[in-house]
Amino acid sequence: MKDTYQSLTKPSPEVLFKDRNSKFFGYAFPVKTEEEVNIHLEELKSKHHKARHWCYAWQLGKEEDNYRYRVNDDGEPSNSAGMPIYGQIQSFDVTNILIVVVRYFGGVKLGVGGLISAYKTAAQMALEASDIIKRTIDEVFIVKFDYPEMNKVMQVIKKNDLDIIDQKLELDCKIYIAVRKNEAESIFSKFDNTYKVEISKLET
Repeated sequence: MKDTYQSLTKPSPEVLFKDRNSKFFGYAFPVKTEEEVNIHLEELKSKHHKARHWCYAWQLGKEEDNYRYRVNDDGEPSNSAGMPIYGQIQSFDVTNILIVVVRYFGGVKLGVGGLISAYKTAAQMALEASDIIKRTIDEVFIVKFDYPEMNKVMQVIKKNDLDIIDQKLELDCKIYIAVRKNEAESIFSKFDNTYKVEISKLET
């Protein structure tokens, strides 16, 4: 079972592709919500207020069975802009990403084939200029126990090199741990079988 995904560490630098006097500015952004998508789009529309088209594609989600995506041709012929951009998201196997290609019309029509090639190339250039990182798909568990059980809980955490993402260490303790999806069942069992320790999955 695949428990990794690829995304960007930061926004790409601006890239520029030219074809018969038309200019295509490409941008790639790491995003986690549609609200972030809309913020980046508004910023680019403000920056390039004289442009003719702001075409884009985005994809959210860490696993293929729950990907959400959208494409927008923004006035270009149907499927000549958004889908070629989205094709590059698929080709580079990245997610939680927005790619925008801003077009300044140069006075010469490129035809549908020319547009598909131009939007694809600008999106590809933006991704090639990006820092792409592989991340693990994690599940978060809450481990609950009384303070005297601290030592054995910490031994399991240390032995399995688990990430503590939050903790409350008082008389009744709670530790939040992140576990790779492929290892989640095994780790759950280790805590579940430990006397006086309770573990539950944090639903996100």
